[in-house]
Amino acid sequence: MHTQSWRAIEAHFVRLRHDKRFEVLVIAIIICSALLVGANTYDLPAQLVTTLSVVDAAITTFFLLELTVRFLGDQNRLRFFYDGWNVFDTVIVVVSLLPIENSDLALVGRLIRIFRVLRMVSIVPELRMLVNSLISALPPLGYVALMMFIIFYIYAGFGATFFAEVNPDLWGNIAISMLTLFRVMTFEDWTDVMYETMETHPWSWVYFLSFIFLSAFAFLNMIIGIVVGTINDEQQLRRDLEEKIEKDTELSRLAEELRQIKTMLEQRDQG
Repeated sequence: MHTQSWRAIEAHFVRLRHDKRFEVLVIAIIICSALLVGANTYDLPAQLVTTLSVVDAAITTFFLLELTVRFLGDQNRLRFFYDGWNVFDTVIVVVSLLPIENSDLALVGRLIRIFRVLRMVSIVPELRMLVNSLISALPPLGYVALMMFIIFYIYAGFGATFFAEVNPDLWGNIAISMLTLFRVMTFEDWTDVMYETMETHPWSWVYFLSFIFLSAFAFLNMIIGIVVGTINDEQQLRRDLEEKIEKDTELSRLAEELRQIKTMLEQRDQG
């Protein structure tokens, strides 16, 4: 009887965890938490500060209850903390519960409250998928960044060699030249820089146009392609995982029905 009661409670937590209304409530509380952090950056009356402190304590308590629901509603609680997002949420909630407001760690407490906004990522599956895609794309993006650095370095050395006498503030050395090229890549008044060099070196337009083609167009398309491909892979993995979860849930339901039928048959035989 005790086991059946616990299974009923566990099933209730599982349903609550996957309830869309509960998810919307959690998202609303996270948004309120973000607004609360923003409100605390203003000079507020003492009475209002006290009220906001009470609201913050209530939000922290809700986050603790929500984390408990997620833990008890997990079908494999032993591996709950194998998920990095669960660890992140737990650290945020636990540190928020510590009484550090009036200590030397008060700054840490305020930073933790700012990071509570990131819990939106762990709650919304679509945001979590995007972050996971970006993390998965980091290795290939690293090679693209290395190639971009090589291009930047070559063009910066070329610019420092030929354009230093035109404007030392923009081309005085290779470091400041790379900063100028970053300005050109972001199209921040880059034509002014080009026309200035063209007064002394009329051919310099080739230098700028070729650099823009490589940096702003070619490499940007490469980055977009890598990120889009990674997102597609994450979506496929998510679909496969959802199908596996549905199959496991169906098997669990059938197993539970078989246990109930077996129990009824045993009770009938005993009667």
